[in-house]
Amino acid sequence: MIGIIVTGHGEFASGLTSGLKLLAGETEYYEAVDFKAEDSTEVLGEKLTEAIRQLRDCESVAVLADLVGGSPFNVASRLKMSGIHENMEVVGGISLPLVLHAYMSRAMISDIKELLDASLEMGKQHMMYFHTSDEDCELEE
Repeated sequence: MIGIIVTGHGEFASGLTSGLKLLAGETEYYEAVDFKAEDSTEVLGEKLTEAIRQLRDCESVAVLADLVGGSPFNVASRLKMSGIHENMEVVGGISLPLVLHAYMSRAMISDIKELLDASLEMGKQHMMYFHTSDEDCELEE
C-alpha cells in the first residue's frame, strides 16, 4: 500500500483532510501534518518524521505539500534526500481533486510514480476559470 501524507501551511492539511473524509470516508494509511504559525521548521521536520514512522509498513510514501518551495515541501524534500523511507516521493502544489485521486487510486495503482503522475494530471484537469460572455449576462426585465 502507498501511504499518503498531506502537509501545508496553517491548517491546510487538516482542512483538506476534512474534505477528503467527506468524499471518501475515514482514511487509512494517511496522515495530515499542519505547519502552524508557532512551529519552527525543526518542529515540522519532527512532525513529518513521525508521520513517516506511522506509515513505516507501507511500501512507499507520498508526501503531498501545498506550495512548491514552501517550508512543508522543502522539509519533506530534505527528508526524502536523507533516505528516511526507501521509497518516498514529494509533490507540491496539491489540491483536493489530486489528493482524492491519489487516495482512491492507490488500491489499483501500486507504483508510486505512476500514481502521482496520474494524480497530477487529474489535479490539472480539475482546474478551470469560470467566466461568462457579455451575452450570457443579459437580465430579463
